[in-house]
Parts: sequence; C-alpha cells; structure tokens
Amino acid sequence: MTSLSGKTDIDWAAFAAALAPVETITEPVLIKKRSRDFFWYSPILNAELKRCFGDLVARPASADELAHVLSVAYAHNAPIVLRGGGTGNYGQSVPMDGGLIIDTTAMNKVLEIGEGWVRSEAGALMADINVALAASGQEMAMFPSTQDIATVGGFVAGGSAGIGSIANGALRDPGNIISLGVMTVEDRPQNRRFDGADALHIHHAWGLNGVITDVTLRTVPRHDWVGCIATFDSYEGTYATGLAIAQSTDIARKLLTTVDARICAYCPKLEGHIRPDKHLLVSMIPTEDRDAFRTLIETHGGHVDLMMTDSEREGAGLPHVYDFSYNHTTLQVLKADRTATYQQVGCPIPPDPQAIKALRPKLGDDVWMHHEFARVGGDIVTFDLPIIWFSSAERLAEINAIYEANGFPVYDAHTWNVEGGGLKPDYTHLAWKKRMDPKGLLNAAKSRFWADVAHLDADEIEALGRA
Repeated sequence: MTSLSGKTDIDWAAFAAALAPVETITEPVLIKKRSRDFFWYSPILNAELKRCFGDLVARPASADELAHVLSVAYAHNAPIVLRGGGTGNYGQSVPMDGGLIIDTTAMNKVLEIGEGWVRSEAGALMADINVALAASGQEMAMFPSTQDIATVGGFVAGGSAGIGSIANGALRDPGNIISLGVMTVEDRPQNRRFDGADALHIHHAWGLNGVITDVTLRTVPRHDWVGCIATFDSYEGTYATGLAIAQSTDIARKLLTTVDARICAYCPKLEGHIRPDKHLLVSMIPTEDRDAFRTLIETHGGHVDLMMTDSEREGAGLPHVYDFSYNHTTLQVLKADRTATYQQVGCPIPPDPQAIKALRPKLGDDVWMHHEFARVGGDIVTFDLPIIWFSSAERLAEINAIYEANGFPVYDAHTWNVEGGGLKPDYTHLAWKKRMDPKGLLNAAKSRFWADVAHLDADEIEALGRA
C-alpha cells in the first residue's frame, strides 16, 4: 500500500495491520472522500486543498481503540487529522500533510444525562443528542444548522455558535462547555480532563492540541418551538425588527436570521409560502409567544408569512427554518450555482440598523447580506455571512476592504490557518499542543505559527503570550 497523498514515507499496509482490530479504510476513493470537508464553499480554499488526501482512515469504536491508534501513529511519526461529520468550512479536517485520518463517528454514545448537562462521546451526532435529551425535557443550548451530520466533538473543536446562541451565547461563553475528555498522542496515550474555563485550552483549536474523546455540554429546558418567516420591504427594516425581537422581554427566541430578498430565489421550497421579492426574518419562538411575535412584526411593518410547528411543517413538506440560517443559507445558493461564495463579517456593537443601511450600496450588487443574531459575553451581536458572487481574489479583497473601512471587521473564511481570519497566534493553544502532542503530529499544517515554536517547551511557548 503506497502513499496516496504522496507526502509520507510510511509502509501503510504494515501500519494498517498494526492497527488491528480497529476498523480501517484502505480504498483510495473512500480515503479521498474522507479527506474533504466543506472547504469548497470557498473557491480559494477549493483550489488550495482539493488535491490534499490522507493515506489511511482508522475508525476506532472506543477510547481503548483510539488509544491504540494514537500509539501506533506515534511510533510511526504519522501525521494525524481528526474527522467527525466533515462539516467544517475551512479545511479543518483536510490532511494537508497526508497521513492518518481518524474518523470518530463510531464513538457515538450518549453517556450520561443530568439536570442541565449531557455527556457524549466525541463522535455522537448533535441531532442524536437532542433526541436523547427529549425524555428529560431538555435540549442542547445550541447546535449547528448541520446537526444531522455534525458531531459534538467536531462542533467543539471547530465551531463558535449556532442555533440557540441568541438565547444562550457562544460556545466559549462560561457554562456552555462544561468539560472535555482529551487524549494525548504519546507512546502510551493518557486521558486528561479539562473542566470549566480550562476547556477553552482545547476549544476551537481544530484538533491541533489533543484528541477529544468526550464532551459535556450545557442543556436547557425544552420548548415547543415554532418556525417563523416574516417578510419586509427593506433590509434595514428586517434587521431592525430582528434587533427588536432580540431585545424583547416578551418573546423568547432560539434563532434570529435576516436574509436579503435576492437569496430567496435560491430557496425554491419556500415558493408559495412567502411573499415574493421580500427580505426575510427567520426565527424560532416558543408556541406561547406566537401572538406577541405577530404583533411585533406587524408593528414594525412586516408580514408573518409562515408560522408552523414541527408537525405542521412536516405535513407541508417544508424543511426546518434553520435550513435558511447560518451556512445553510450559503448552501441553498451553492446547490444551484457554484460561482457563489461567502464571507464572515462582524458588525458594530450594539447592532445599528442605520449602519447596515449605509453600508449596503457601498458593497455592490455582487454582495447579498445575511445576518445572524447572537449573544456573546452577554451582549447582543450580529455577524454577516453574505452571499458573494466570486469573480476574483482581487475583488474579494476589495469587498473585505469596504467592510473594514466602514467599521465591519472581516474574519476571513478563505484561509485554512486556525489563526486566520484576523486572529493572532494563540500561544496557550500552542503550549497545550506541546503538552498533549509533543511530536506535533496533530493537524500541524493548519497552524502558521507551530513551526516557529515547536522546538520550545510548553512553558516557553506559553510565556510568548505574556511577552
């Protein structure tokens, strides 16, 4: 078995044999499939990553099997990439150095449910966790729009927010990540636990600094949610109404999304259910808040087009309203036209509808706004995930510059570095990488700074962050 990636000098047939009894995947077409995530949302990342492949896939079904896999990889100095559902957008699970892909989806048990928390193996699907919580009258505090295929370990390793963040904050907000079980990459891998704020040493590091084995997340009381879509004549009016709902003391909410009217043409399942050529406010509210929601929408000049429980929605053959939120909005467009892409843009705090109105004509007709409302650190914030009709890297840079010049920071979605998108080196993450992965085998290519500090010990690396 030769190197499929062309980047490693390892006897992969012998490596696979040494992994027994762990399930392995050796068929090149399947290895290539598991070497991809949703990086193709970006034409820039697609050009850079589409020919990056691993050499072997291991699929451990338990922590003991995972430890065996890591021990063999350590002995062979094999590059390692962790993979859950493969729903990341930046190539987080793409093996740029070739090597071993560890597919975590067989480690998928919901282990414990308590009052206000759930503990699951890293490969458990978010949707399955929500189903398991139903009997206890609870639900996850937040989940990604890709919950049907996204794993909880992948969400913690690569995610930031999701459906529920308007009520419960970002993942990194205190109390949302309760505890992480993490395994080292050594001759004899060790289990370590990161509780409370210490979990942030591992969160959003793309699997560079340890192998997440189990996750304990906050849960909240379950509600009977109603999916709502309201329409408006102006985008700034839609945004202002979203802000009013976010600030309301009479309406609870799990989702608040605004969508430019032009995007609706790429959502054919909504045809006949919403007024044409109008901007959308997409939301999830509790059943008991329907009247207050309708009153607020109408007071702000909008029209409630769709208000359905899950059973009503299923009877009408419609998707969840969150299929029109977060990067599912991007996916709706990409299904029809691959020349589209997106960007990640912060907005002034507190949210300012007039700033949105002033910015729109400056961006041009190739940028279609789409905002998500969330709470971060207790503040109501919004971020723009616009549809951008890609023409060139130069035009994308020009769009980024327009946003920045008008006070909207860009967190670049078109980079495969964990420190990309305007982030600085996180020396705490890198110090923990040294402690948990002393040879630097875990996804090291995704850090632009690891090579500069790999020769230092962990305390020396951490001290750089205090310099």
